[in-house]
Amino acid sequence: MTTDFLIIGQGVCGTFLSYYLQKEGRSVIVMDDAYPDSPSRIAAGIINPVTGRRLVTVWKVEEVLPYAWQAYTEIGTELSINAISQKNIIDFFPNPFMRESFLQKIETGDQYVHAYPEQNHFNTFFKYEFGCGEIRPVYTAHLDNLLPAWRKVLNAAGFLREESFDITALKVSSDHIQYKDITARKVIFCDGPASFNNPYFKQLPFAPNKGEALIAEIPGLPEHNIYKKSMMLVPLPEKDLFWIGASYVWDFDDAGPTVVFRENTEKVMKEWLKIPFKIVAHRSGLRPATLERRPFAGLHPLHSSVGILNGMGTKGCSLAPFFARQLTDYLLYDLPIAKDADVRRFEKILSRR
Repeated sequence: MTTDFLIIGQGVCGTFLSYYLQKEGRSVIVMDDAYPDSPSRIAAGIINPVTGRRLVTVWKVEEVLPYAWQAYTEIGTELSINAISQKNIIDFFPNPFMRESFLQKIETGDQYVHAYPEQNHFNTFFKYEFGCGEIRPVYTAHLDNLLPAWRKVLNAAGFLREESFDITALKVSSDHIQYKDITARKVIFCDGPASFNNPYFKQLPFAPNKGEALIAEIPGLPEHNIYKKSMMLVPLPEKDLFWIGASYVWDFDDAGPTVVFRENTEKVMKEWLKIPFKIVAHRSGLRPATLERRPFAGLHPLHSSVGILNGMGTKGCSLAPFFARQLTDYLLYDLPIAKDADVRRFEKILSRR
């Protein structure tokens, strides 16, 4: 079988890259083993303009935020699904210091951090003694809808291979690759943590971290917002279900769920929520984060038929559509990738034999 591009991984990066390449009339084969704990399959899908306790504006927000809304809306319309919703964050202050910090941020004129006029609005559902603020606009990408819908399209067209990729079977030439019965102009790795051990890209400064989250059934809790107080409480597309998390662990023995996280999270929820909840699932996995907190996009400096779109870390849902588009335009039209995302910034490291 001959194709233009072989894409490894059908998470959010592989989904948007294959979507854009097909929109440009190129042929693709996507190879994915449907691993249930891949980063895209356990993510809450939050697209947040600020990050951290200090509410720092995220990198490239003025480009990435509107593009994400446009990209998810477009693909959702084509697939007849809801791929994105605006779900602003209600930020409950855990102490007076965090409240003061939030108010100071408002005074700077930050366009994403706002006062919330009805401070008692959520008293029916939550315990909070220091008030709340609002972060907006914030979006939720509905990956639970998007990934299977696009997978169905790929499968129906014969463009999906549901199998694990075996790197030892890959044969790379200067102008094409061969993988078993597939001949492609290029192979692009969008396979998240699997690239940590990829012989073509393992020299890159990945910094994997582990995340855990719970899925809870919370009947009666309004689904219009994301709620935050030391952790995020995010509405999922299925009625009454919420994602609770997440942890960011840099030192860990394995990627599996832990009793400690579940017990601590349930304790926090009992102290915060006034209404009953029921835990229905516990998810855990590795994020393909990087030391620079910047993604990797582009072609290998020594092997021009091998490329990567990876390293999105905790911002995968916002960054993936943007850099999938940039990578598409680079591959097809030789347009530039943002310098601080272009994998060629590591040319010296990747050129070592």
